[in-house]
Amino acid sequence: LFTITVSGAGALPASDVFSIRFDGANPLTISTNRHVVTGDALTVTDTGFGNVLNGLQFNDTATALIGGLAIPFPLAGAEEPVRKFRACAVVPSA
Repeated sequence: LFTITVSGAGALPASDVFSIRFDGANPLTISTNRHVVTGDALTVTDTGFGNVLNGLQFNDTATALIGGLAIPFPLAGAEEPVRKFRACAVVPSA
């Protein structure tokens, strides 16, 4: 399972859908209903994060979108850690 958490923007509104928009050389927008909002943090957990990794690695900025709120954040410096993460060996758990 993979998780991504967005926080630091104060209390987040409840919403049926969470989206993240990536802007740059490989723009895309991903939406899900598999998110949980707890106060000022939103977490998405899923088994496939290929599009998220592409967005983080190949773009300049991202914007988290929930309930009419837009939270932009830069992706400077994300490319190398994502590349290293992708190179990690997968070890099945029991």
